[in-house]
Amino acid sequence: MSESKLAGQFFDAAIGLLQRVRDEEAGNIAAAGTAVADAVASGGRLFAFGAGHSSLPAQDVVYRAGGLALMNLLAVPGTVGVDVMPATLGSALERVDGLASAVLDSSPARPGDVVVIISLSGRNALPVEMAMNARALGLKVIGVTSVAYAEGTKSRHVSGTFLRDHCDIVLDSKIAIGDAELTHEGVEAPFGPASTVVTSALMQAMMAAAAESLAERGIEPPLLRSGNVDGGHEWNGRVMAEYRERIFFRP
Repeated sequence: MSESKLAGQFFDAAIGLLQRVRDEEAGNIAAAGTAVADAVASGGRLFAFGAGHSSLPAQDVVYRAGGLALMNLLAVPGTVGVDVMPATLGSALERVDGLASAVLDSSPARPGDVVVIISLSGRNALPVEMAMNARALGLKVIGVTSVAYAEGTKSRHVSGTFLRDHCDIVLDSKIAIGDAELTHEGVEAPFGPASTVVTSALMQAMMAAAAESLAERGIEPPLLRSGNVDGGHEWNGRVMAEYRERIFFRP
């Protein structure tokens, strides 16, 4: 079977973006990792939020083998992935004013905690207000977004601002407006979105930087092991017992 030219081009595009964020965002990734480590070391809690497909990289660091046990999903009903019918409802909810404050007010988040807010465009009301309200509550906000959108589109929030404008640290995914890396003769719409690949890599790089920062302080990072390796369940049970007051994805 012959190879697909376009499949190869997608890999090339994704690899190129990963190289860019590695080189251009190294300092911000390190700063984000330090912020996460600071929260772990000081008794703070960790939260990740994303709506629609931006929820996927957030979920990828929650209850994850090799990940920090303290990372909790800050979920907004109806916006976690594409689990609602119709799927367009999730997109509509991202534009609802006031939803973020209601979610934060009913969450266990408190001053000194860290929240990572993921939004590719960063232009909708939900991620913008999530960042604004989180900072007002005294949380440190790490935004993972594409700065290109803030420079080439209009905000959908009444303030006219973007997610990046309300973050303590911003990780730029470098994704172009439209999130499609490929075009082809005879295909009218661009295709090949790479935002999930790149954003998930940014999240895992941040977690790696956090583990490194904790280790440098002589603190054992509260990492989970795979439940599919011998001793994994026992290891995870000990970690979750030790940090149970900062873990909210279990009873």
